[in-house]
Amino acid sequence: MDKNNYYVYILLCSDATFYIGTSNDVDKRVATHNSGKGAKYTKFRRPVKLLYKEGLNSKSEALKREAELKKKTRKAKELFLQNHGINWQ
Repeated sequence: MDKNNYYVYILLCSDATFYIGTSNDVDKRVATHNSGKGAKYTKFRRPVKLLYKEGLNSKSEALKREAELKKKTRKAKELFLQNHGINWQ
């Protein structure tokens, strides 16, 4: 794995909410979320399922993209996923 690549990712939580985060190893991070040791938000919303990940060139770019996606409304996030061919329901 190229450690210079960072990702922004979207998870579907067990309560049908979305969680957006960044990582340089998304599979490992999803496993951490599902073990209950990830973000406080996902701890009681397990299991989580990876819906989307997007590679970026730097941690800074990934964090900017994360902030951009988090600002979207729920409806806009659903549309974003739909436009990327992801059926989250």
